[in-house]
Amino acid sequence: MHVRRLVSQGVFPLAVLMALATTASAHQLGGPMGGFGSGFEHPLLGGDHFLAMLAVGLWGAQMGGRSVWTLPATFPMIMCVGGVLGMMGLVPDNIVVMAIAISLIVLGGVIALKWKAPEAVAIIIIAFFAIFHGYAHGRFLPAAADPAAYAVGFVVSTGLIHVAGVGIGLLLGRYYQGRIIRLGGAFIALAGIYYLLA
Repeated sequence: MHVRRLVSQGVFPLAVLMALATTASAHQLGGPMGGFGSGFEHPLLGGDHFLAMLAVGLWGAQMGGRSVWTLPATFPMIMCVGGVLGMMGLVPDNIVVMAIAISLIVLGGVIALKWKAPEAVAIIIIAFFAIFHGYAHGRFLPAAADPAAYAVGFVVSTGLIHVAGVGIGLLLGRYYQGRIIRLGGAFIALAGIYYLLA
């Protein structure tokens, strides 16, 4: 009965989604890279990327108004810019990995605190971190069999994770004055601390 109530309130699906996020394997090449399929799975296999992209959707839903779509729309566009920079290899990898971990701390933190930032400020924060997430993906582009298809794959996957975040945020935001979403944000921030220390 207790499990049924959790499922009906949407707590269980959120817990399952967060549990599916694996360790920071998104930065490791695990064999020959393909095209669209490899790009599509890349954000799904790295817990740091997955949680950050989910957080963008959650924050947009939590803020409401135009932010429901402006935040998730901004991230993939700026991520493409970061991808081009990643192909150039201008920034040391350790700085990129650190910035990605910090993105989890910041995005999770603003959700946990339920900070309704001015839309322009929220977009700047999202865009800043999108550059580093795109950079990490761009580092793999030259190794892909079909770089263009790979890029399309990771952008589409990113967009779908954002949509999932928005959906979860809108669904669970109605319960307990949004405390479930805030708890999810705290989890994301803690995951960021873990990645930063690891």
